[in-house]
Amino acid sequence: MKKTAGRPLAFRLLIGGLVFVLLILQGRLWISEEGFSEVQRLNDQVELQRAENEKLGERNQRLGAEVEDLQEGFGAVEERARSDLGLIGKDESFYVFSEDLVQTEQAD
Repeated sequence: MKKTAGRPLAFRLLIGGLVFVLLILQGRLWISEEGFSEVQRLNDQVELQRAENEKLGERNQRLGAEVEDLQEGFGAVEERARSDLGLIGKDESFYVFSEDLVQTEQAD
């Protein structure tokens, strides 16, 4: 009878120990910095990175289209030279209107 009486105590201790270990592991999972809070933080970072990647992908598409236009046509190159470098064509006139010059002439 002592053998059967000893087994329930050992079984209870084993079950108690397993429950204790389970509680410790659950506590680490829910409370610690490496648990669910870290997973949520990483998911938030992934979402931010996806949004940034999408914006950069759209920018890359625009730049790719601009490069293609510059490689294929003279009109795009001319337009870029006009806006960035102030290109003036052979048969064109360029006028600059300055308020300083108008005020100087009125003062004289």
